[in-house]
Amino acid sequence: MRDRALFDLAIDSKLRGCDLVKMKIGSLVSGPAIRTRSMVIQQKTGRPVQFEITGDTRASLLAWLERRGGSIDDYAFPSRVDHEGHLSTRQYARLVDEWVTGIGLRPEDYGTHSLCRTKADLIYKATGNLRAIQILLGHTKIENTVRYLGVDIDEALALAETTEI
Repeated sequence: MRDRALFDLAIDSKLRGCDLVKMKIGSLVSGPAIRTRSMVIQQKTGRPVQFEITGDTRASLLAWLERRGGSIDDYAFPSRVDHEGHLSTRQYARLVDEWVTGIGLRPEDYGTHSLCRTKADLIYKATGNLRAIQILLGHTKIENTVRYLGVDIDEALALAETTEI
């Protein structure tokens, strides 16, 4: 249950592992329900970034948090070693390696950052809207978003070719 909730939240939130593992229950729940949106102050940039929590993710989080218990001030994904702390980024990376290996992919080709990029890549491919991706990722410069997505001239031209005026 924990792994499914962690995986789903990683995809939806588009957060770096260091921000994901530090999420508190209170940032995910409102009363007895899982929020549809949440916000995190990014460790790397110090800037806030909002994200949506889709229905499937809300369901997996609810199942996990009901099983996990705890208060709104507790970490959503606690450490098994330090009961006051959160899951470490190293342990999160080990889990991602297990998940990737479990579906027959090479762990050296994927990592925690792959989960951050997944939804952003899919949204970009579906819409071509770099500004929306920039906002979702909390980037200050569009150039960073272009570099992050690996947008090249061929992709930009392909988008242009499919746009009729």
